[in-house]
Order: sequence, then C-alpha cells, then structure tokens
Amino acid sequence: MPVSLIILAAGMGSRMNSDLPKVLHQIGAAPMLHHAMAAGRSLDPSRIVVVAGFEAARVRAAVLSFDEAAEVVVQDPQLGTAHAVAQAAPLLADAEGDAIVLYGDTPFVRPETLEAMQAARGRHAVVVLGFQPRDPARYGRLIVNGDQLDRIVEYKDATEAERAIPLCNSGVVCADAKTLFALVAEVGNANAAGEYYLTDIVEIARSRGLSAGVVICDESETLGINTRAELAGAEAAFQSRARAEALENGVTLTAPETVFFALDTHIGRDAVIGPNVIFGPGVTIESGAEIKGFCHLEGCHVSRGATVGPFARLRPGAELAEDVHVGNFVEIKNAVLDEGVKVGHLTYLGDAHVGEFTNIGAGTVTCNYDGVMKHRTTIGKRTFIGSDTMLVAPVTIGDDAMTASGSVITSDVPDTDMAIARNRQVNKPGLAVKLMTRLREIKAAKAKGQ
Repeated sequence: MPVSLIILAAGMGSRMNSDLPKVLHQIGAAPMLHHAMAAGRSLDPSRIVVVAGFEAARVRAAVLSFDEAAEVVVQDPQLGTAHAVAQAAPLLADAEGDAIVLYGDTPFVRPETLEAMQAARGRHAVVVLGFQPRDPARYGRLIVNGDQLDRIVEYKDATEAERAIPLCNSGVVCADAKTLFALVAEVGNANAAGEYYLTDIVEIARSRGLSAGVVICDESETLGINTRAELAGAEAAFQSRARAEALENGVTLTAPETVFFALDTHIGRDAVIGPNVIFGPGVTIESGAEIKGFCHLEGCHVSRGATVGPFARLRPGAELAEDVHVGNFVEIKNAVLDEGVKVGHLTYLGDAHVGEFTNIGAGTVTCNYDGVMKHRTTIGKRTFIGSDTMLVAPVTIGDDAMTASGSVITSDVPDTDMAIARNRQVNKPGLAVKLMTRLREIKAAKAKGQ
C-alpha cells in the first residue's frame, strides 16, 4: 500500500538556547531531522512532506540535502500539531494509501515499528504509537478499552486517575491519508493551551464509529530532544546502537566505546576499526579494510584490503582502491589512490590522482592552491616520489618516473624520467665551529648584561 510521510519540524526549541532550529542539531554527524527522514524512508514512501516553521529556509535546505524529492510547507503561525498536519493537506490532497506523522525531534523510531503500525492498519482506521516510560512525567496518556484506543488526553488536561495510567503517547500516528485530513479538519482548540492537538483525532474517529488502536514500542524509540542535555544523551544512545550494530554485522571494533559513527557510515564485514576513530558523514569502508587508531574520516571510500593510519585523516573526495596503504600523519583530500599505492607518513595529497603501485615518500605535498583556485596533480603508475617533494600543481608525473628527495617540481616529468629540482650543496670548511663559537659568545655576553 502506498504511504506518505508527514514530518513535523516547525518548532524553535527555545530550551536548546540556540539560534539553530531544534531539528537541525546534530546526532551522529547529521541533523536529527535526517534520522526521522531515514526511518520513514525505509517504508519507500511515495511522498515526504516536512512541515517547517522557525528558520524555515534553513530547514528546507536540510530537507533537500537529504532527499531532493521531499517537499516543505511552512506552518505560520504555529497553532499546534493538528494545525501543523493540516498544512500538508493541500500537497497530499490526492495521495493514495496511508499517511504517517513523524516528528523531526524524535529521531529514533525504528523502521520495524513503523512497519508494525502499517500492519495494524488492517484492524484499525487510526493507529497510534504508544510506550510505557519509567517516568511518565508530563506525557499525554492513552485511554484504552481492550483492543480499542478510545482517546488521548494531554497531561495538562488529564485527571489524577488518567495521569496514573502508564501507557503514554509518542505522537506518531498512522491513518489513511484522506481519513487523517478529514479528522484533522474537525479538531478544535478548546483546551488549556488553546492549541489544535493532533491527539484529538482519536476521540473524533471513535465518535464516527471508526476503530483506533495502539502499537507499543520501547521507550528508547520515543526519545524526544528538547535540551542540550537530552541532545547529549541522544548522541550517546545513537553511538551505543551504532556500535552494537557494527559488531553484530561482523565488524571488529578493538575499543568500541571510543569509536564514533555518523548516521550514514557503512562498514563491511571483517573490517577492523582501531581505537579513537571518528567517522564523519559519507564514509564507506569495504570488507577487510583496516582503519587504525586515532583516524578521522569523512566523505571517503576505502576499498577491500586497504589500511589507514594510525593518525591519518581522509577528507571528502578521498578514494582509496584495494590494498592502498595510508600511514601516520597523512591527509588525503579529493584524491584517488589506485591499487597498491603506498603513502607512508607525513604527507598531504589534495586534488590528485595517483596511479597503481606508486610510492609516495615522507613529507610530500601536492601544492594545489594558489590562493584563488585549486589545481590538480596527476602521478602515474609505479612512480617513486622522493621524500620532501613539493609538487606544484598543475603538474603531471609520468609512469615509472622518479623525483629526487627535496625537489620542488614545477614542470611535468615524462614517463621513466627522474626529476631533480634542488640547489647544489656547498660546504664551507670549518664554518660550523666558527659560527657556533661566535653564537655562544653573544649568548654569554647577554647573560652578563653587556
């Protein structure tokens, strides 16, 4: 059955004490809004509509960076959750199948839970996601009668008896799209806050003779983010889950508690990840690769059999083929390293292509930036770049070529040639001793105040 997603992301999040919209604060190197979108996208939705409000332009940009096909509508003024859902009605007027309402600040609802809600739609016209928290606090309560959900009451409107009910409302709702919007259109604002509550649709549905039901999930899935402290807790929860999933999928983590993942990190089976490794967005590590300790990776691809680190940095556009070795204190940016390339240590390769089985000596730098524009360096196959070589781009080094250590290469080097680009050494007999003696005399005179 087709399904549409409506994701509510209009709130300012004043308790975050931030100029950034709440849903754009990051968990796992991605806006929490992206987590909600990723969970919903697992259902292969035909439409995704995000309801923005505060800083709507920034929210729109974040939405489109994740899914260019998603649509954004603005809620202004913000008059409650039912009012927010109603803003999506014009865009989904012709939508077939179900609609699921998610929240941009509730990032951990599992795809399996959403699938269970869709399955429950076979028995109920409206399905609500409930949970039983350790501390019910100020959550809305679900009033059930057997298999039927009769109504949802907000905490501030609940009686003492209703507040004693342990089953709480997450806010996530699934219903036929047309039914959802028809119910939302009947919601009023005669409540303590004067807002249009989405929760009221259950009682309205029941008054029409429609069935409503509950799917119950673990409390961890319904974690909402309202403060910096809760954001930190959410980050810890995400990392704990990501580490557990990596281990379950056959990845070796030598010190799991020190490895930090991004939302979209992909690591193949039998990869080995050392301690204190940080994955930024856009990283894929193939099966059998090894990332040694204290590395930072983002926007890169590491192929089977490659080794990285320790203390290496792969920046966006780094592409390592099979059996590449990138050693300690090496930085790679927007560069392709073909099979068998070795970059042992203390090197920067940016805007470059390095051919297979080439060896890059220590201290090599591709000088790719002239202060205005970036330029590209091309290094051929089976080439040897001597230590402390400066490659001033744009420049091409041919196959089976070599550069002498300490060279500054400003012109192309043809295949099989050796380039030597350094000043001739001159030795001054005895000058070292004379110079050091004179320097010590000057230092001693200064110490005596002369």
